Amino acid sequence: MSKSFDVIVIGGGPGGYIAAIRAAQLGFNVACVDEWKNDKGGPAPGGTCTNVGCIPSKALLQSSEHFDHAGNHFADHGIGLSNLTIDVTKMLGRKDQVVKQNNDGILYLLKKNKVSFFHGRGAFVKAESGTYEVSVSGTADATLSAKHVIVATGSIARQLPGAAFDEDRILSNDGALRIGAVPKTLGVIGSGVIGLEMGSVWRRLGAEVTILEALPGFLGAADEGVAKEALKAFTKQGLKFAFGVKITGVQTGAKGVVVAYTNAKGEAVTLDVERLIVSIGRIPNTIGLNAAGVGLALDERGAIIVDADCKTNLPNVWAVGDVVRGPMLAHKAEEEGVAVAERIAGQHGHVDFNLVPWVIYTSPEISWVGQTEQQLKAEGRAYKSGQFPFMANGRARALGDTTGFVKFLADAETDEILGVHIVGPFASELIAEAVVAMAFKASAEDIARICHAHPSLSEATKEAALAVDKRTLNY
Repeated sequence: MSKSFDVIVIGGGPGGYIAAIRAAQLGFNVACVDEWKNDKGGPAPGGTCTNVGCIPSKALLQSSEHFDHAGNHFADHGIGLSNLTIDVTKMLGRKDQVVKQNNDGILYLLKKNKVSFFHGRGAFVKAESGTYEVSVSGTADATLSAKHVIVATGSIARQLPGAAFDEDRILSNDGALRIGAVPKTLGVIGSGVIGLEMGSVWRRLGAEVTILEALPGFLGAADEGVAKEALKAFTKQGLKFAFGVKITGVQTGAKGVVVAYTNAKGEAVTLDVERLIVSIGRIPNTIGLNAAGVGLALDERGAIIVDADCKTNLPNVWAVGDVVRGPMLAHKAEEEGVAVAERIAGQHGHVDFNLVPWVIYTSPEISWVGQTEQQLKAEGRAYKSGQFPFMANGRARALGDTTGFVKFLADAETDEILGVHIVGPFASELIAEAVVAMAFKASAEDIARICHAHPSLSEATKEAALAVDKRTLNY
C-alpha cells in the first residue's frame, strides 16, 4: 500500500531538500527521498554539495590555507614556527565532521518542517489518474504517491574515456577529497572550479601540481582581466599549467599514473604523477530514475528537459538543479527549488540566471555576477568599466593579501550595472553586494554614493564603482 503525499521530492541535495522545506512551509504534505549514505550506512542528505563537493572541499581549503599561512606568511607577523607538520588523517577527520554536521542539520530541518524523509533510491513506477507512484529502495523499501513530483537528483562526475575512476590513482572529486597522504606529484585534468580548488589544496600541502586543460585559454567563462590576474597568481604560487592539450592515453601502475598528451604545439608529452584528478565536468544524474517508464523526456546529455519554469513534459512533474539546464551550482538549485514549490502553490516563483553569482574558492578567490567584458563586446553593447586594486585597500594591506581587484561594468548611457568581477581576498563574500545592487537595477553611481565601512575590503567595491566615472579617491 502506498503512502500518499501532496509533493514527492526525489533527491535531498541543495535543490531537493530546500524544495521540500519550502513546499512544507506552504502547507503541503511532503516526502523527500534521498539515497546518500554515511560511512555507517545511515542517511547523509545534502547531495554532492554536502558530501563530496562544496562543503568538504571548503573544509580542506581552509585547513590547507592555514598550513600555507603558517609556513609562508606567519613570519611576516612576527610569529615564528619550527618543525611545521601536517596530519592529513586529522585534517580529513575534521572535514568529515564538518560534512556530518551539515548532514545532521538537514535531517533536523526536514523534521522541523514536518517533511517525511525516506532513505533510499527513488524511482518512478507509474502514472495514472493524475497521480505518480514512486518506489523507494533502501533502508526500508516503500511506495509513495503524489500529484506533484520534483526531481532533484543532481549530477555525477564525467569520466575521461579510457581512464575510469578507481578513486585510488585516478580520482573524481570524491577521491580527491580522500587522499590519505600528500602526494609528491599530482596531475589534474581540467582547470575548472574543482580542478583549481583541489589542485590548490594539495599544492599548499606540498604536492607538485600540474594542471592540463584542453581549452586554449584559462577560465573562459570568467572576465578576461580576472582570468589573467588569477593565472598570474596561481603560477606564482607554484601551480603548473598546460593549455590546448589533447589527452592521448592514461596508464596506471603500482607507483602512479602516466598521462600521454599532445601540447598546444602538437608535440607529444608525458606526465608521470602519483595521482591524477579528472575534473572535466559533470553530467546529469538520471540513472535508475526510470524516466522512460513514465515518458519523462531527457535530452542528448541525459538532462531532464524543462521549460523556463522547471516544468517537464509530464503534468505536475518538475525538475531542478544539476539535472536540468543551466549552471551546475548549489545556490542555483536552491533558488529553483524554492521557485518550483511556490509555483505549485500558485505563486510566481522566479529565478534570474543573470543574477546567479559564480565563485571559485582558491587563493585569491574569484567571483563574478552578470556579463563579462568580452560578452558585452561580442553583443556590441556600449559600456563603461571601472577597476580598483586591492593593493590600494587598507584592509587588504593589513590582511597581507593585496592580490587582485574589483571590476565594474556599467551601461554607457544609463550607468546600470551590467557585471561585477572580483579576484582577491573574500571575493565570495564581496560579490553579494553586487548581486543585490543588480537585482534592484542599481547604477554604478548608486554604489559609489553608499557609505562603506573603513577599513574594509568592501571599500574596493565602492572605489571600483567610482572608477566607472574615473573618480576614484584612493588610487
